Amino acid sequence: MATIGIFDSGCGGLSVYRELIKVLPQEQYHYFSDNAHCPYGEKTPLYIQRRGRFITEFLLDKGADIIVVACNTATAAAIATLRAEYPDVPFVGMEPAVKPAALGTHTGVIGVLATAGTLKGSKYLTTRGLYEDNVRIVEHVGQGFVELVEAGKLDGPETVETVRASLKPLLAAGADTIVLGCTHYPFLQPVIERLSGPDVRVIDPAPAVARQTVHVLEQRGIVTGVGPFSVELHASGDPTALRRIFALVDAGRQTIDNE
Repeated sequence: MATIGIFDSGCGGLSVYRELIKVLPQEQYHYFSDNAHCPYGEKTPLYIQRRGRFITEFLLDKGADIIVVACNTATAAAIATLRAEYPDVPFVGMEPAVKPAALGTHTGVIGVLATAGTLKGSKYLTTRGLYEDNVRIVEHVGQGFVELVEAGKLDGPETVETVRASLKPLLAAGADTIVLGCTHYPFLQPVIERLSGPDVRVIDPAPAVARQTVHVLEQRGIVTGVGPFSVELHASGDPTALRRIFALVDAGRQTIDNE
């Protein structure tokens, strides 16, 4: 049985946890919401790296065999540092889903919704550079998206208008595929899809991250699938949002601690 540590700036990484338990249903999970320091999108890389070290140590103390950095901004800012400083620990990060978007577009225009930190990160910039000669990539920060999810406002007039404002430039440019570049954003996917219309494909990278986690565990020879399942949720701040979003994705056994 594997012990899987997951962390994000808040509850957005639960969109990745939701996919992990589909492919790894009999493992032990520790999820860390760093909501006292959320959002990460406006923080400096050094700040995020410090938080990443603290959370990594916490999850290792909990027995984590692998750590999933379920945050695009933290992946961009900190995963290379964490891998260098903890060479024996396998880390899985978020991959920008530009490739499947570029391969699947019919209009030749893809949209990317992400935080400012992700859009400036070297991982995203490298991936974008591989495809931008063949497709037009239109980017926009999901202004207010993280705050909406942390507040549990997944639909309603305020949410619709906030999402509409960030979608508008992507749709106006002719994007027929939209990449969700922040793990909070899939919780707004029903609204995004409703506003985008049936001809626009919305890509959540979480299933691919879950598959990569399985692959890394297999490579490391870490035994999986022998159960029993358990999950503990940890929050650096008020756990109310974590409780609310967790209830939407998992009815499993849980405890929530403030760290």
